[in-house]
Amino acid sequence: MIKVSNIQKSFEGYEAVNDVSLHIHKGSIYGLLGSNGAGKTTLLKVMAGIYKPNSGELSIDNEPVFENVKLKKRIIFLADSLFFYPNTTINQAAQFYQSMYPAWNEKRFNMLENVFQIEKSKKIHRLSKGMQRQVAFWLALSTMPDVLILDEPLDGLDAVMRQKIKNLLIQDVAEREMTIIISSHNLREVEDLCDNVGIMHRGTIIIEKDLDDLKSDVHKIQVAFKDGVPPNFLKDLSVLYQEERGSVRLYIVRGKEKDISSHVLQHKPAIFDVLPLTLEEIFIYEMRDVGYEIENIIV
Repeated sequence: MIKVSNIQKSFEGYEAVNDVSLHIHKGSIYGLLGSNGAGKTTLLKVMAGIYKPNSGELSIDNEPVFENVKLKKRIIFLADSLFFYPNTTINQAAQFYQSMYPAWNEKRFNMLENVFQIEKSKKIHRLSKGMQRQVAFWLALSTMPDVLILDEPLDGLDAVMRQKIKNLLIQDVAEREMTIIISSHNLREVEDLCDNVGIMHRGTIIIEKDLDDLKSDVHKIQVAFKDGVPPNFLKDLSVLYQEERGSVRLYIVRGKEKDISSHVLQHKPAIFDVLPLTLEEIFIYEMRDVGYEIENIIV
């Protein structure tokens, strides 16, 4: 169990994370989403014990993370920008990881060679960006971590390798109850993996929900009326976005589908459909609601 309570972190007067609390259960995959500069990477580094928060509490299994060497041996943080020592081969990197992480599994390391199909004698810095990312996962998963913290983890990987790695992550969660925190701008992949999501903006959490609950709380509807939109139609609807498409009105509405449908049908529409929303669409409309929106720009 990871407890993040009222975390605040600032740098030279700039507040990167402000009063953030999260609820991450053991054996779950948590997606941390947000706008650019929202403070996601800073928060991940606090959770990994790299940064010490200015205030608030962060613990894993009721133990503080910062400067806790024993606990950090169970945590792996894969950063957006990878670093490997120059001229280090995969084998040499594996020996280093083995010396640092007591749960290192040599059998699994050898087995994963068949998944990644990269020679262990290769020097890592000579590999492509995508292959270096594969090596990072190869080493990380061989340490058998209890907590895996990932910042833009699948960047640079081809579609086949992304699916292979996602399958490995899901397998470890299912079989070992590994906990994963993942931050990514590729919301399709987050949607495929995550049980719960938190959305950050300007250093704070604006939404934290089970992914299924989040999807059930925001809906896209399209309606049309014979004599135009009734005067009080929008009065009791929580509309995040609306658009006209000829005689058809498109609305993004927050609320339960049953309640929304009941309200719309009272006004006897000529056309009424509830359309599925992707996580990316929900993210865009929720961010629009806090003033971070797509503007029409003429170049």
